Amino acid sequence: MPKYPMLEYLWIVPLLPLLGSAVNGIFGAKWPNKIINWVAIGSTGLSFLGALEAVREFFESGRVLFRKEFFTWIATGNFRAGFDLQMDQLTVVMVLVVTGVGWLIHIYATGYMAHEGGYYRFFSYLNLFMFFMLILVLAANYVLLFVGWEGVGLSSYLLIGFYFLRKSAADAGKKAFIVNRIGDFGFMLGMFLLFKTFGTLDFVQLFAKADPWPADAMGHLGTFTIACLLLFMGACGKSAQLPLYVWLPDAMEGPTPVSALIHAATMVTAGVYVVARSHMLFSRAPTAMLAVAIVGCATAFFAATIGLVQTDIKKVLAYSTVSQLGYMFLACGVGAFSAGIFHLMTHAFFKALLFLAAGSVIHAMGGEQDMLRMGGLSKKIRWTYVTMLTATLAIAGFPPFAGFFSKDSILLSAFQNEYGGRNVGYVLYGFGLVTALLTAFYMFRLIFLTFHGKQRYDEHHVHVHESPDNMLAPLMILALLSIVGGWLAAPAFLPGGTDYFAKFLQPVFAGVEVAGAEAGARSLELWLAGVAVVTAFAGAMVAYWLYLKRPEEADRLVKSLNPAYTTLLNKYYVDELYDAVVVKPLLWISTKVLWKAADVAGIDGTVNGIAEGATAIGDGVRHTQSGNTRSYAVWVVVGAIAIIAVIFFWPFGGKTVIGMVR
Repeated sequence: MPKYPMLEYLWIVPLLPLLGSAVNGIFGAKWPNKIINWVAIGSTGLSFLGALEAVREFFESGRVLFRKEFFTWIATGNFRAGFDLQMDQLTVVMVLVVTGVGWLIHIYATGYMAHEGGYYRFFSYLNLFMFFMLILVLAANYVLLFVGWEGVGLSSYLLIGFYFLRKSAADAGKKAFIVNRIGDFGFMLGMFLLFKTFGTLDFVQLFAKADPWPADAMGHLGTFTIACLLLFMGACGKSAQLPLYVWLPDAMEGPTPVSALIHAATMVTAGVYVVARSHMLFSRAPTAMLAVAIVGCATAFFAATIGLVQTDIKKVLAYSTVSQLGYMFLACGVGAFSAGIFHLMTHAFFKALLFLAAGSVIHAMGGEQDMLRMGGLSKKIRWTYVTMLTATLAIAGFPPFAGFFSKDSILLSAFQNEYGGRNVGYVLYGFGLVTALLTAFYMFRLIFLTFHGKQRYDEHHVHVHESPDNMLAPLMILALLSIVGGWLAAPAFLPGGTDYFAKFLQPVFAGVEVAGAEAGARSLELWLAGVAVVTAFAGAMVAYWLYLKRPEEADRLVKSLNPAYTTLLNKYYVDELYDAVVVKPLLWISTKVLWKAADVAGIDGTVNGIAEGATAIGDGVRHTQSGNTRSYAVWVVVGAIAIIAVIFFWPFGGKTVIGMVR
């Protein structure tokens, strides 16, 4: 019996959801929902318990990197890629988020999806997603990580298009799949470049070989910079950053539990995880780091502005997710990897809670998602209201909720950033602060339009009711985590404040992080935290004034700023731009050139022309076979005359031919 059995058999953690997916997928069509629930929740629950035991053993073993090669998958020459799993401090955070939050969402889904068709198929897909996500975060090399990376893309396609009879859902699934493939192309090129340079894609070996290499200079496109930019291209696709963010808002066509699990808590954070896992490479590519920070900051601000005017409750949260992912990349781009991962964790708590609470609202409203048709729900679905308000306070950055601590770390790190000069850090901080203002505004706009004010729905057609216990229990657990989760990284200006989270991750990011909460003076951190809280409060107050106190002012503001409002409502017309610049030209080329010209006229035309020519020749020859004896005799005479003419009158001369015959 090994001393640390769960670590030695770490493959059990991802295997359990895979078994659950297979069992429900093969046999679930004939089973009642209760058995499907036991399989789906049981497999993910056991996986969560297995992850907890593995984490306990990791702590007991001294918190040193555990890595095990289970079997070789690809071997050619000196290259080897195996089914190798590892656990370090970064893996601990990710595996607990994936299994813990994933298990809660599975429980919630048993209530939300209870009356939907394809129930077994939904849970089979959901379990399959958890398997691939666990492979992604447990992998010890880029090749196995890429298997999980592509697997979550496949699972996302299946779950977004779950209502496949609805065209919008089918189109959204295809859009997510195609946009992610664009990013994955860059990711693969990055892997190929790393393999060509270092001869391995194993994390430990690759980082050890990269360690003595000199860092690229700012503005220099060296090996590190190009490889990191290519990896970041893949991260932009998976984590919905500019310009590859367009798939995530449309992905809200999937069931709400899908939005909570895949597009809030786990899959979309895969890009952040890859950047953090590749910190050894990014830290030697300052140009790539600056690019990550700028793209993250721009995405955070850009998506927040769109969220200001959306009326679909899930679309508001979708753009909020894109914006918060931008915050995570901003943190990684300024070297505060611990702060980025900390926001990843707190975001998993409060954003999963927001989506699940939104699902509870939709459930109560009989499927209605338009906030303009809600109002006054706070007294009718009180538990949903309380939990959603908790998550809103967390994402807006109010103390002592979790979002306050993680945003405080990111904004401080951005303020202290030195990549590209101190002025760049001030600009990043400024946009991050404005994004915090917008976040507080659109989230409290959501709360006021949904739960407060006058009732804007017909009670005769909508019977508002609170969700069942199996939907409310996960909400309450996530609400608790949204309150206490932030204290793992208490700011230094508080009495006894210690960033335990950064200390825990220090062995992973040792010697790499260049900024963080403890790097600045306490007074500076206190001032910046105070400014952030005042900013969030201002955003909430503006929302209160426009949507509760003086709602007519909101209508007047919309009319006075109609061009800007229309632009934001139409999401800056980015989808229309992509359609005109990319989609329609590609369709024209594929239809007019590749299909009609190359395929139909060229290939098919050549083949069909040869066939038609052979048919015509055969038809002509066929007419010579008349069956008439006198006709055949005439042709014999004509043939004989032709042969005699050739023999005696051919240009070579008759004598020569006769001589040859002799």
